[in-house]
Amino acid sequence: MIQVCLNGPRGSADGAMVPLSPEAMAESAAEAVAAGATDIHVHPKTPCGRDSLSPRVLAPVLDAIRARVSVPVGVTTGAWAEPDPAARLERVRSWTTLPDHASVNWHEPGAEEVAAALMERGIGVEAGIWSGTDGAARFAASPLGPRVLRVLAEVTDTSAETAEDSARALLADLGPALPRPVLLHGEDGGAWPVLRLAGRLGLATRIGLEDTLVLPDGERAVSNAQLVAEGLVQYGWAQRSS
Repeated sequence: MIQVCLNGPRGSADGAMVPLSPEAMAESAAEAVAAGATDIHVHPKTPCGRDSLSPRVLAPVLDAIRARVSVPVGVTTGAWAEPDPAARLERVRSWTTLPDHASVNWHEPGAEEVAAALMERGIGVEAGIWSGTDGAARFAASPLGPRVLRVLAEVTDTSAETAEDSARALLADLGPALPRPVLLHGEDGGAWPVLRLAGRLGLATRIGLEDTLVLPDGERAVSNAQLVAEGLVQYGWAQRSS
């Protein structure tokens, strides 16, 4: 599986190619799926470009994307969108239009409660385990582990030289007997080395303007679709399919 991460917390300062409105997100999603993406991760945003968990912001984004594509669509529940754990939990419970899945960063306060609320509503949970945090240890002790949709192993090391080593260390921290599938990805300078490692290990991965703004050669990417197409090449999908 290759997931496209359409925008993340990025905004207009990162370039016009970052989709911010529901219509722009839907168009970018359709292009990325046509390029080979099989799953979508998106950050719904207010008109001023701020990540939001509000049902009034979430619903138009999901409706617009689903009108264009039929693959699963997931959203963030990151603490930066709603810092107060209790308020974040209430936001999830107030959603009127439901995503197929949502990421929950296990090192953040209130993660277990948010994940449980998502599961109660029939929403798949991507357990976000970030390198450099206690997320792996907390997830290992969680009774919700066997119930998550997948583990989102997020390598926060942005160095192209060391990101692969950091990814291997994170996978070792997670352990060889994980209860659910793993999606491995990096960010910024580490995005492409970690994606290639995921390919060699046969793990799911993701790519998109949330994780990187540039192609492997350092050239500025023009769209999520371009990143997905290059991601398939870097992952080695053609060789695996032949």
